[in-house]
Amino acid sequence: MANVEKVSIALTSEQLAALRAAVDAGEYATNSEVVREALRDWQLKRALQQDNVRRLRQLWQDGLASGSAGELDMAALRLEARARLAGATKAALDGE
Repeated sequence: MANVEKVSIALTSEQLAALRAAVDAGEYATNSEVVREALRDWQLKRALQQDNVRRLRQLWQDGLASGSAGELDMAALRLEARARLAGATKAALDGE
């Protein structure tokens, strides 16, 4: 294992019990292995979230750069949305 450094962490009693149970069951050799896997999962999740934020920012910028959508008739849009909702609700009730 590469450069390993010891740190101290605080866990709830439930977290500690789950960690110990995994080690006792033989799923992991040590408590450290459980924590390292949890950190790898967190790093992956964090990287995915950061990628999602980057993509959303790019989509936002692309939308701004595409120009104005023009004038919107909000009353007509509300009527259309209500009609679609009514149709979807009816279809759901009819079992379609």
